[in-house]
Amino acid sequence: MTVAASFQCLRGCVDKGTSTPVISGHPNLPDRFAFDYEVLLLKRSGTSGFMPNAYVFPGGMVDPSDFSSQWLDLYKSFRSSLNFGLGFVKQPPETRPPIFSTDRKKLGSPVPGDVALRICAVRETFEESGVLLVVSKEEESILLNNNIENNRYSPSELTRITDLCDKSELAKWRVLVNENPCNFIRMCRELECLPNIWALHEWGNWLTPTGVYGKQRRYDTAFYICCLQETPPHTLQDQKEIVHFKWSTPSEILHSYQARKMWIAPPQFYDLSRMCRFPSLQDLHSFSRQRASEGCEQWLPVRMVSDSCYISLLPGDELYPEEGSCQMDVTLNTDQSLDEIHQGCSALHRIIALDPYTAAAVVTITPKYNHLLPFTRSILRTSSQL
Repeated sequence: MTVAASFQCLRGCVDKGTSTPVISGHPNLPDRFAFDYEVLLLKRSGTSGFMPNAYVFPGGMVDPSDFSSQWLDLYKSFRSSLNFGLGFVKQPPETRPPIFSTDRKKLGSPVPGDVALRICAVRETFEESGVLLVVSKEEESILLNNNIENNRYSPSELTRITDLCDKSELAKWRVLVNENPCNFIRMCRELECLPNIWALHEWGNWLTPTGVYGKQRRYDTAFYICCLQETPPHTLQDQKEIVHFKWSTPSEILHSYQARKMWIAPPQFYDLSRMCRFPSLQDLHSFSRQRASEGCEQWLPVRMVSDSCYISLLPGDELYPEEGSCQMDVTLNTDQSLDEIHQGCSALHRIIALDPYTAAAVVTITPKYNHLLPFTRSILRTSSQL
């Protein structure tokens, strides 16, 4: 199993479009012009061994350099602060997902996992898209002096992109970091900056089911969210792992997905449906900033397959196996119809798919850790109506 980190990168946009009405075949989704922000998605290469051609949030695999002791010197101003200024999470340690609760010191790293995972997300996003989320020396001083709240350095305003150097120099560093992740440490040292770990707020943890993308393709991924004031100036796909990037509103992405213009995986579908609850970027930023200290749970989808559909059961669902484990067999087969599967179930937490592009989140439980419900269908429909 591979540990990975990803973050949902959102930018503010002033122009919401014209007042021309939009005719949609999916009236349950908010109008795309209702949002004052857009989300960054990256299209994976068609030759990728994992989810080829899928649109995903930026991020990728953890590298040993993300846990390097060299970061201690770069973050020396924050080492006396709890968790390098990230503060604490209220969630009891025994209920924390393993990706967050693992004692990294026992594995030989002096860098806390919460810090290293965020460094990974920032580095991978820079490699894949050119978006560099860092704090300059000047901003470091401001952060230290003005933004202490409950042992956390967590600015209430939206995050700004720091313009450290010209485009050509940034492109040079991007090539070097792609060649060797250790060069990310070197880049931060020479440009006198730090990965902006405080702009990334803990959002969730998804674990790839077994047998879906091959036995060797499983990822335990930490998801964060980051809200930017404006469009990053140097967004550009790397033409290796990533062949295209797209900024769109959550609703617009879901419309495009359901119109079969793009494919997104269940985590992206679920989290974009969550974002539809917040048309305002500032409101979403305030929510995610405050909610992050609550923690989250690990979600391992359990697939239930029938002749008419397949269902991804999530923790809290009445049919979710009690012996939930990252190693368990996560595919259940049934001869029941969708209506029969729903019958008698009151606690529902599932994604129902008739095909790869026709899906709906059905949730009747209260989310744990003060999290968001996805924007779902108001009425539970039969398989012929889904």
